[in-house]
Amino acid sequence: MDILRQSAVAGSFYSGDKDRLRHEIDTLVIKDCEKQSALGVVSPHAGYMYSGSVAGSLYSHVIIPDTVVILSPNHTGYGKPYSIWPGGSWNTPLGDIAVNEEVVNELTDNCPLIKKDQEAHLYEHAAEVQIPFIQYFNPDTKIVVMTISARKIQDLKTIGKCMAQTLQKLCPDALVVASSDMTHHEPQESANRKDKIAIDEILALNEDGLYNKVHEFRISMCGIYPAVIMLACSKERGAKEARLVRYATSGDVTDDYDQVVGYAGIIVR
Repeated sequence: MDILRQSAVAGSFYSGDKDRLRHEIDTLVIKDCEKQSALGVVSPHAGYMYSGSVAGSLYSHVIIPDTVVILSPNHTGYGKPYSIWPGGSWNTPLGDIAVNEEVVNELTDNCPLIKKDQEAHLYEHAAEVQIPFIQYFNPDTKIVVMTISARKIQDLKTIGKCMAQTLQKLCPDALVVASSDMTHHEPQESANRKDKIAIDEILALNEDGLYNKVHEFRISMCGIYPAVIMLACSKERGAKEARLVRYATSGDVTDDYDQVVGYAGIIVR
């Protein structure tokens, strides 16, 4: 399928120039750290100047396999509730990255909730900002990108289990990325407290607890639904543990701690 998804936020969330972007990522990653295979991760998606150091630390610790599934919240309101990019490739300043169409077709054939759709992806940043890090560490990776706006937990868990079955069949070493920022626009103390509640549920591999507590405590974690799918998928694939690689807030960059956004990098394996 000959579709090219042009980058929507190059030049704003990250550099639009190839050499500058590579240098930008060079400054955000950790050199020579021990890498491990992972089933899933939670990675932030703000502009690189704000959350790039957390994302860079996370991806530095993970072996990037040849297929990466990126689960994104829907910030725009466009498109289907569970919208998967149908094929072709995505473009960033580092070049084009191909879509794993075999996985896309298997998912849509076996899970009627997931629909092929481009509209939800055209202006969405949350998946796109993950891709340069993936390209940096493994230029040969293929991607599967799904944008999620629906919120029924049983549907999210159904998709997670179907995704696990598909990946076990076609690419057992695939990585699933849940793209999410944490608490939005609250004082640092409040953000830290609320984010710990959500992070603790992820570390416990408890997607039901995460879903319930994010709603109970009104935690403005925008990627809760991608994270629920990732956890359900990872557990179905045999996940036993999770580890927080790094947590920070925008205040750590701006020195404004009155209205921060939280960022977490978490590995599930």
